[in-house]
Amino acid sequence: MARKNSRYSPEFREAAAKEVVERSRTIAEVARELGVVEQTLNNWVKKYRENHPSDEPELSVPERARLKELERRVRELELENEFLGKSAAFFAKRFR
Repeated sequence: MARKNSRYSPEFREAAAKEVVERSRTIAEVARELGVVEQTLNNWVKKYRENHPSDEPELSVPERARLKELERRVRELELENEFLGKSAAFFAKRFR
């Protein structure tokens, strides 16, 4: 059952959903940045996509698979980059 006294304004919800849909950012990333629960943001994104079907072009199955693979690879490389940065800082501090 939905509460009537919502914590977030409709404008905030739409802006958060647009961040995910239009900028191709992950729900987890945007939710963390905005301090919102991932499932809540996921619900907002679903509702936004229902209300704005023409905003997002349909992808074919191979395109969708390729996109998922590229997103996975980007996440992997970001984690590696973060690890290397921390490692470099650790060794720079240790060998002074």
